Amino acid sequence: MNVLERQQEAGYATSSPVINNFSLVVATANGTGSQTANLTLLRSFFKMGIPVHGKNIFPSNIQGLPTWYHIRVSHEGYIARKPSEILVAFNPATVAEDVQELPAGGVCIYNADLKNLPRREDLIYYPVPVSELIAGIEVPVKRKPYIANMAYVGVVAWMLGVPLQVVEEALGAQFDYRQKLIESNMEVVRRAHAWATEHLRKQDPYRLEPMNKTEGLIIMTGNEAGALGAVFGGVSVAAWYPITPSTSFMDALREFLPKLRKDEAGKPTYTVIQAEDELAAAGIVMGAGWAGARALTSTSGPGISLMAEFVSYGYFTEIPAVIWDIQRVGPSTGLPTRTSQGDVSFAYTLGHGDTKHPVLLPSSIEECFEFGWKSLDLAEQLQTLVFVLSDLDLGMNNWMGQPFDYPDRPLQRGKVLSAEQLEALGGFARYKDVDGDGIPYRTLPGTPHPLAAYFTRGSGHNEQAQYSERANDWEGNMARLARKFETARSLVPAPVTLHNSSARVGIIAYGTTRYAIEEARDRLAPQLPTSFLRLRALPINQEVRDFVAAHERVYVIELNRDGQMHGILQTEMPEYAARLRSIAHLDGLPLTAQWVQERLLKEEATL
Repeated sequence: MNVLERQQEAGYATSSPVINNFSLVVATANGTGSQTANLTLLRSFFKMGIPVHGKNIFPSNIQGLPTWYHIRVSHEGYIARKPSEILVAFNPATVAEDVQELPAGGVCIYNADLKNLPRREDLIYYPVPVSELIAGIEVPVKRKPYIANMAYVGVVAWMLGVPLQVVEEALGAQFDYRQKLIESNMEVVRRAHAWATEHLRKQDPYRLEPMNKTEGLIIMTGNEAGALGAVFGGVSVAAWYPITPSTSFMDALREFLPKLRKDEAGKPTYTVIQAEDELAAAGIVMGAGWAGARALTSTSGPGISLMAEFVSYGYFTEIPAVIWDIQRVGPSTGLPTRTSQGDVSFAYTLGHGDTKHPVLLPSSIEECFEFGWKSLDLAEQLQTLVFVLSDLDLGMNNWMGQPFDYPDRPLQRGKVLSAEQLEALGGFARYKDVDGDGIPYRTLPGTPHPLAAYFTRGSGHNEQAQYSERANDWEGNMARLARKFETARSLVPAPVTLHNSSARVGIIAYGTTRYAIEEARDRLAPQLPTSFLRLRALPINQEVRDFVAAHERVYVIELNRDGQMHGILQTEMPEYAARLRSIAHLDGLPLTAQWVQERLLKEEATL
């Protein structure tokens, strides 16, 4: 009797094949080169037409600490994090814990060189003789530990039925079709696959079969998508100081700009500057925005702390600029390589005194691209700083998505007066509300007209940009800024709503929590029908109010401890505050559908 048969007899396994529906986790040590192997598996599944998503859970040191790479495969298209049924155990430091977390009937593919592998009667084990498989491979000695990970790629391919040709195509994309690298890695894959074919007997139910659900889709990280969107939005100045998890945003920007932003003579039409710190980066961006450039920076929570002085200055002087905040876990330096939604209230009101900023909340690579260019438009239309709050999960992991749509409109520069307009008007007042929307007119430095000049100051000023400490000047200016923020409600991206006519319960969420929530809603539908509103921006509009008014209870689900969006919505809609209920969770990991489902049922059971 084999292991699977013993499991079936014990009542915790099935003889039915499990096709295109499992979660796999690869446990390795950081700095061992496993990323290539993991992305090869991810791309292989994707090339078979199967919906797939990968999440890298990695430490904040450079080398040595545990790393887990989760791959979710779902023929239904679900991509939220899910407890894994298949483990690739290649890290001796965590193998006991990793094996223990597998469910009964799970599979453990392990490095045969491990000395302390725990054994469970309810698991299926497949060894990978790594030392044997890489012996004789002609690569530099320093690279041998890195190609060793390709051994588990070969065994996983054997176990799941992934054609080696597909693996080779995935490696080609990974190595930009550099044949020498492809071949040295594929040699290990072929050896491992051949060894498994000869020495192992398949005992598990998991299979992959080709589908066509990824046809026409792309794979990209959120940081790459946001950077590309910014390029299409006309960004011309970028400044930053490196910080996890936002550095790859600027890395992508520096990759795309040389290819896409040159003049007819081949000269660059952009500037990218690594500043000495985040404060300096913010200053560069504000100066560039004042001068008429489309300017942005990317950072994370500790970075926007240092940017607060310039952010407040930019709000009051009304300078357009964009800050991408790829959120990570705080307070302090916190967990630099874990995901959260912990900067929402901080970014929304960052500054000294009464300040509020438009905040965009992407949840997909498509929205990262869209907000990449729309944020620059919005900043100039409103003459203000705009935050884009992504997170580590979206920013640094690879996601499936539709190819991006080219921007459907020309650049929106807002109320910029030309020399001809100034001549016709006979001048202008920089901070005067002419149209009733709170947005004044501005000129750009260098406009060839003597009436174009004004003095930009962060201290008190009147409509003509003259220094003033008069109470009525200050009060009038602040009231106009508040009107401008009301105008922003009609300009920021609207929410996405999934209505259920029979639902008395609503859910509000934003960002990457959507995937666990969407899956949980499907699972809960028979017993707890719900409607779902996904916020895409602050400030909120009337659609959000109408959604809350239409439901008896609305749960605000988010990845932070204190329910920050819940608090903001209660403040914005005090008349509906009692209907809003907070479900906040923060452990550094993306939400699972199972957690959302159980928490909603628990909350409902207490009523």
